[in-house]
Amino acid sequence: MRLCVGHHVLRECEEVVRRKATSSLPILAMLLEIGGLETFPAPTREQVEVARSIVAYEPDAYVLAEAIRAEPDWFITHDRAHFLNEKKVSSLSFQIGTPGDLIQSLINDFKLS
Repeated sequence: MRLCVGHHVLRECEEVVRRKATSSLPILAMLLEIGGLETFPAPTREQVEVARSIVAYEPDAYVLAEAIRAEPDWFITHDRAHFLNEKKVSSLSFQIGTPGDLIQSLINDFKLS
């Protein structure tokens, strides 16, 4: 399993931690290093257009475009309004869910092994 993130999402994450819990920045850096975080190139124009056709909210459409570029198995989020409750996301080649959804899926896969 690999942990990947787009540059936009990584920058947004750092900004939130810097604003809300500056002293946690070293911990964030350590966790990302331990997790073997991978980044990837910016999404193509076509990937952004696909994302916009699924998610109307522009900032989240770009986040989705980054996920499309990464070709993940899972896209992890807590955003119900723009991702988890959005019917159009079922057309994507990856699952969208919460961290708990991913953990439950891993448990189920482990039980089947």
